[in-house]
Amino acid sequence: MNSDADRIVFLDWLRAIAIFMVLLIHACEPFYLDAEGTAIASKFDAVWVTIIDSAMRAAVPLFVIASAYLLFPVRRATGDFLKRRLVRVLIPFGIWTCVYMAVQGGDWRQLLFNFPTDYGHLWFVWMLVGIYLLMPLLSPWAEKVSEKELRGWILLWLFTTLLPFIRVLARKTGFSWELYGQAAWNSFHAFYYVSGFIGYLFLGLYMRRFLKDWSWTRTLVRALLLFAAGWSIVAGGFWATLDKYLATFGTGYPVKTDIYLAVDMETTWGFTSFGVALTVFAYILVLRKFNWNGAFYRRVVQPCAKASYGVYLVHMLILPRVVDSWRVGMTTPLCIVASAVATFAISTLAVLALSRIPHIGEDISGCRLR
Repeated sequence: MNSDADRIVFLDWLRAIAIFMVLLIHACEPFYLDAEGTAIASKFDAVWVTIIDSAMRAAVPLFVIASAYLLFPVRRATGDFLKRRLVRVLIPFGIWTCVYMAVQGGDWRQLLFNFPTDYGHLWFVWMLVGIYLLMPLLSPWAEKVSEKELRGWILLWLFTTLLPFIRVLARKTGFSWELYGQAAWNSFHAFYYVSGFIGYLFLGLYMRRFLKDWSWTRTLVRALLLFAAGWSIVAGGFWATLDKYLATFGTGYPVKTDIYLAVDMETTWGFTSFGVALTVFAYILVLRKFNWNGAFYRRVVQPCAKASYGVYLVHMLILPRVVDSWRVGMTTPLCIVASAVATFAISTLAVLALSRIPHIGEDISGCRLR
């Protein structure tokens, strides 16, 4: 898209909302995690983290869907496409990765292999690079796929979102964690290549080509049913795991243990797990109808959408400090929301300001004003 006139309005709304959802997720983290592992001060904290975070897990998938909607199938030569996309993504990522590494300290050789360990949100960029690498490969198929066939692939992918639960069932019935061809010497199960974030690539394609434009009433009814079902699974799994831990050890609050409790609690929070996928369906049904392009859109939503990638890169320099400053004296839900709002405003303004530096601003900020 080269000009504001070419922008797809609902995708700007989607990006602006999705990046705020990301900030809400990260604002929840200090209320159930600390530097040593799982740390939950009270049941009140646990309840609000469960409620808020479980509703926001669709955030990252929404970004993948937006990319698929715009870019898939690929219309350019593979080399040209990858050059354009990787330059736009990796140059600002590289700059801010170095900033985070300078803040974190440690061995810079780590950057040859992964992102700085203290800033886990940067995982998203490498996942997005993987999606970009797949797009040209799958584009000839995407050009000619029928609605029925694409639905079939989406349903197959949806089955793979159940694999974490099937794995738990296998363990409970006395079998190992390996599924459908996995073994100690092979991690690539039968459904490996149609699992993960590739499903959201399929959804972005389906959304653009085949999804019907229902009335607001019909849209909201379906979206609410999907969201209620998905949120119940996502939140229920998180809460049930915590409840089981408390019942087993009888410790009560505050909860203070190793990171593995939080890892188990987050099983249903996985971005490619079944409950989250249902909430993603609900969000895209509603967000695709956001076609309001008045003054608020032009002055607020559109700039926030343009800055969204930059905000994703920089926000963890700001958010933890805001949360730490405001935790004392604020209730948990107020601190989570207020911290996310403040960080959103500060990060967006900073990214937009950086983007206006002549010649290098867009590369530094990750914000494309054109």
